[in-house]
Amino acid sequence: MSWKAIVAVVAGLLVVLLVAAIALFFVIDSRLAGIDGVLDDYQGRPADTPGTNWLLVGSDSRKGLTAAQRKKLATGRAAGQRTDSMMLLHIPDGSDKPTLVSLPRDSAVTIPGKGRNKLNAAYAIGGPKLLVQTVETVTGVHIDHYMEIGFAGFVGIVDAIGGVEINVRAAVDDPKAGLKLKKGVQVLNGSQALGYVRTRKGGALPDFERTKRQRQFLGAVVKKAASPGVLLNPFTSVPLAFSATDAVEVDSGTGAFNLLSLGLAMGDSPVTTVVPFGGTEIAGGGSAVKWDRTKALALFDALKADKPVPKEILDAG
Repeated sequence: MSWKAIVAVVAGLLVVLLVAAIALFFVIDSRLAGIDGVLDDYQGRPADTPGTNWLLVGSDSRKGLTAAQRKKLATGRAAGQRTDSMMLLHIPDGSDKPTLVSLPRDSAVTIPGKGRNKLNAAYAIGGPKLLVQTVETVTGVHIDHYMEIGFAGFVGIVDAIGGVEINVRAAVDDPKAGLKLKKGVQVLNGSQALGYVRTRKGGALPDFERTKRQRQFLGAVVKKAASPGVLLNPFTSVPLAFSATDAVEVDSGTGAFNLLSLGLAMGDSPVTTVVPFGGTEIAGGGSAVKWDRTKALALFDALKADKPVPKEILDAG
């Protein structure tokens, strides 16, 4: 075969791949489930600021799970729906790295119109819209995009990419989360991953250890999903695309291009932290995490100004 023929074949393959990628992009965009009204304006809403802010929510929704699957995944059969994890991702306009901040679900906050309660109560009371309004109110940060994923979707995405390698820092045995893991580097499948990010075992402050695992796992999932071995292999990229669009719900203004931007930001090894805390208080009928007001304001003021979070605040988280 002549070199001209080889070039023609390679060019043809590239065209096919490009067309397939574009087609897959539009399929993903058309399959995304948009939630209306999540980011509607309201009186006193924080003004838009430089950079892009995402509220990323993991819910305990059992939607799509059979009774057998609920038993296998140890999710229980709780009625209603609550937030199991919440993170604020700031993507800067400039060259600085993105910042990913965990918002502990047991944080004591003032929910607009509902008084003092735990942060996850905002979702239970008023769904995504009230949760966004609460986060904007207590942080002063304008939310540009919202994305939510439930239990079943989480498991599906992890299994679609063939599992995710995680360094488990301490052995875990938590029957409530359906989890038993050895210490060390290992590949977790979907059900193990769900247990890993849900367990409260380990550490003097279980809820904060839990948020660290959630940030660790989110980064590992995105890194694996964006790897050439997954994206260039149609046997993994296509199931991943369909699993992801089945798994997530976004605000009605968010499309596939926005999700691509989110994926690139998460693949850029974002700076990770948790809101600095300063003890506990009683809220929502139980003990809740009290934020260190001064340090928390410094953290959120940096995000609003599209500047790196001060090192002393990162160390506090």
